[in-house]
Amino acid sequence: MAVIDGYWLSLHRFFLLGAVAVSLGVFVRFLDDETKRRVRGRLFLGVPWGTLVVAGVVVCVYLFVQNGLAHPRSPTVVPYRSWSYFYPLGVLVSSFAHADLGHLLGNLVATLTLGALAEYAWGHFPRERGVQTFRTLRTDPFARVGAFVGASLFVAVLTGAFALGPSVGFSGVVFAYAGFALLRYPVGTLVALYVGDLLSLGYDALRRPLLTQGGRPGYLTPWWADIAIQGHALGLFLGALLGAVLFAARDERPPAARVWGGALLFVVSQGLWAVYLPRSGSVFTLYRAVGVGLAFAIAVLLASASRASDRTLVDRLDLSDREASFGTVLAVVLALSVVAVPFNFFVVADAEAGVGEDNSLEVGDYTVFYTESVANQYVSTVEVGSLTSAAAVNASGVIVVNEERHIWWEVVSTDRLAFDGTSEVHVGGLGWRETVSVNRTGWEVVGNDTAATVHLEHEDRRTLAHTDDPLRAEPTVAGRNVTVVPGERFTLRVSNGGEPLGTAALPTAEQSTSTAGLTFTRSGSRLYAETSDTRVRIATRE
Repeated sequence: MAVIDGYWLSLHRFFLLGAVAVSLGVFVRFLDDETKRRVRGRLFLGVPWGTLVVAGVVVCVYLFVQNGLAHPRSPTVVPYRSWSYFYPLGVLVSSFAHADLGHLLGNLVATLTLGALAEYAWGHFPRERGVQTFRTLRTDPFARVGAFVGASLFVAVLTGAFALGPSVGFSGVVFAYAGFALLRYPVGTLVALYVGDLLSLGYDALRRPLLTQGGRPGYLTPWWADIAIQGHALGLFLGALLGAVLFAARDERPPAARVWGGALLFVVSQGLWAVYLPRSGSVFTLYRAVGVGLAFAIAVLLASASRASDRTLVDRLDLSDREASFGTVLAVVLALSVVAVPFNFFVVADAEAGVGEDNSLEVGDYTVFYTESVANQYVSTVEVGSLTSAAAVNASGVIVVNEERHIWWEVVSTDRLAFDGTSEVHVGGLGWRETVSVNRTGWEVVGNDTAATVHLEHEDRRTLAHTDDPLRAEPTVAGRNVTVVPGERFTLRVSNGGEPLGTAALPTAEQSTSTAGLTFTRSGSRLYAETSDTRVRIATRE
């Protein structure tokens, strides 16, 4: 049966590849010679070499720095976030590192589409008539490819250095490509987004040709709470600033209305309107009205920058329209950068807060521990008023601490661990990686809350990191109360009017145990207490 299923899936893949090949062949035949000449006139051999080199750098960081070659779906992420200016490795690598394979592929697709369009707008050849190539650096296609790569890497470091909080990912550069391209090809930028969606869909269809799904529970956080909106906005305006200067010098200006519409649709489709602040734990506040208003403001700023002229705007100040437009975009870039500076002077206030001998494991220079409702120790050395208070929320869950690297991070929340039951925490650095396994065992006690334990495990070390208080079930059986007691092994305590009558280990699956006149039976995930004529459910495995 498995062999038949394999052949069936292969048939689906062959059909997909055949349909794509035929359709692309027809598309190429439809292309007129002028379009092909135009592409070859802008890109050396018609290929966006700079974009490919940049994508290669990102892939190499994932494979060889983040251990993605050995662990493609669970790379090492913690040491490569932009934690603090006091930890330069994280700042330098953060923009090239990614949280997982899906994150990497999403940014790679966007790089190949938006980056290629930005490189086409930049061009490998001089635009002036009669100017020969390879005579100077400015006219050398290889130098221009190098300039594109260098600018991309520079923007990557810049967005990592001025990211708001411990960010990771190449999306700042992707948005810079978009901002650059919007000021020359606004409609083309939107088309590039759809091409990226098509590439992602094609990859998913090739990887999983058949998909059968039904309803299922899931642990969901708001989609907008996962967007690094400040880093994306910084990248967008950096790209727009570079594009405004370059295209004004070349006198290449699309209609302002087209730029306005393209910018507005891009900002809305990419969630740049989703302005939010964390409140506590996994709770966030979305400022929807403010965000949508800002989307329209961004469209005006980019459209104005694309059509700015040398005409005098304010006679008294001798201020031209171009200077005002470029100055406004530059001011936005500076504002987005400056607001992030205090958040990049973060340090670990107290590395021992919440850490005990029994609830933690030392792994290299890291401490991994579990606790509930501890004050966040990741604090800025610069006072930023109300923003500091907004960010200072309590943390509950699995926390990673590294004082030397200025890391204090809730990697798995209590709620997330309760839903998943297990998790893995990967720590390390250049050339090494270790994994700490986290396991939660919980019993939902009838008429009460959940009694749970959390274990941390690394190699041959295992510790009971957390134990909930005992919980008494609401039902009584033959006048007796049953209390579920968490521990290295769960036990059941039988009492009558507060007087203890007996204890017994909670039975394993499909087994029974007895104490104080009660028999406890496991049936699947349910635990029952029984007498000769009564059977009552006491708890359910979480």
